[in-house]
Amino acid sequence: MSETSQPTMPPAPARPTPDPAPARRLPRALTPFRHPPYRRLAAALVLSTFASGVWVVALVWEVIRIGGGPAQLSVVTTASAVGVLLPALLGGVVADRVPQKLILLGVASLELGGMTVVAALSLADLTQLWHLAVITFLTGVGMAFYYPAYSAWLPALVPESDLMAVNGFEGMVRPTIGNALGPAVAGAVVGAVSAGAAVSVAASAAAAGLVALTWVPLTPVRRDASAGAGPANPVVSALRDMREGFGYMLATPWLLATLLFASLMILVMMGPLEVLVPFIVKDRLGGGPGGHAWVLAAFGVGGAVGSMVMASLRMPRRYLTWMNLLWGVGCLPLAVMGVATELWMVVAAALVLGAAFSAPVVIWGTLLQRRVPPHMLGRVASLDFFVSVSLMPVSMALAGPVSEVLGLRTTFLLAGTAPVVFAVVAVVAARLPADELAHPLRDEPEPLSGSGGQPECAGQPGA
Repeated sequence: MSETSQPTMPPAPARPTPDPAPARRLPRALTPFRHPPYRRLAAALVLSTFASGVWVVALVWEVIRIGGGPAQLSVVTTASAVGVLLPALLGGVVADRVPQKLILLGVASLELGGMTVVAALSLADLTQLWHLAVITFLTGVGMAFYYPAYSAWLPALVPESDLMAVNGFEGMVRPTIGNALGPAVAGAVVGAVSAGAAVSVAASAAAAGLVALTWVPLTPVRRDASAGAGPANPVVSALRDMREGFGYMLATPWLLATLLFASLMILVMMGPLEVLVPFIVKDRLGGGPGGHAWVLAAFGVGGAVGSMVMASLRMPRRYLTWMNLLWGVGCLPLAVMGVATELWMVVAAALVLGAAFSAPVVIWGTLLQRRVPPHMLGRVASLDFFVSVSLMPVSMALAGPVSEVLGLRTTFLLAGTAPVVFAVVAVVAARLPADELAHPLRDEPEPLSGSGGQPECAGQPGA
């Protein structure tokens, strides 16, 4: 029977279409890995961080191999520190003008070149101290450009709702890969083969990281064309950009207050942590290098745990208050170290200190990326970087003389309690509670796994 001759039948009641199976939600800390560009950047970060961890230890043993001692090692480390500090503010200007991928490729190439040269010199037994000083200076310069560019690039690769997880992942990678796995591998290779072989391992990892970085899409600089208009002289233009960055900092109370607080906190706590803890372990507790290693490991583990816990949470409603107070209260374990009578007490204090120090860093990085205007993020990140690194040498230089005058216990008590006062003053003086309520950072609903969503600019060609 033809179709046209079939009797007309009443339509059957429509069956309800079954709802599709709900997509599985990823743990919040893993949501950035839905985006292919970030997966590639994360691979590059892990490889380059591992290379840096191996490089730091291998470099020490290369100085020792050529007959150097503490004074010679100080020359090399000072060269690196000077290289970081000199162009630190310029790095932010460049990050706001040049596609950040190109900057990171340049830094990665510079580091790979330096590691390759040192490996070749070491294996050929031609290394001299000045070789190492020059190369560490250049790699330090590269680091000054790396941090602002990396910070300014992330918001172009992932949505705002994923930035907390991204910063938490970075906070986990650095202590576990850079401060634990990398140095452990370096020590094993130096012991089994040579320092040159360890540097070769670092160079191989850096090369793999460079390859991974090349696969991350180039994104345009998030800056209006009119923002780049100005004096043709590049020096005058760069100075104008720096002045604009400083002006923004001075005119933004939450930013200025937090940077001032952070600078004072680093000044009073970093020296005792880095310089004086070994003397507590040795002179008061009767420990040695092994005990000090346990303290450092606990600090790193705490940092990784604190970062990942924060990466798994949403941005707090009171994000400015929580961030500053957690930093301040988080320094109290230093006071515990000052009165500790057993090694396990110092180890436990270091674990808590690492977690409480790293967790607010995740909030801070996310806060900069979400509240600072995109065209100025590189410059603000460079100011943050400059504050972080500039006062560390000062704190370490003052720690010894201060402890001789006040004693270890009093020095650690001050280092642990003064940041609490600084934090309260910053919160109250800058009216941070009112600011955070006036500028809420509400996360968007968590995307479902497999959604494939990417920020609009991800994957666009650079301008």
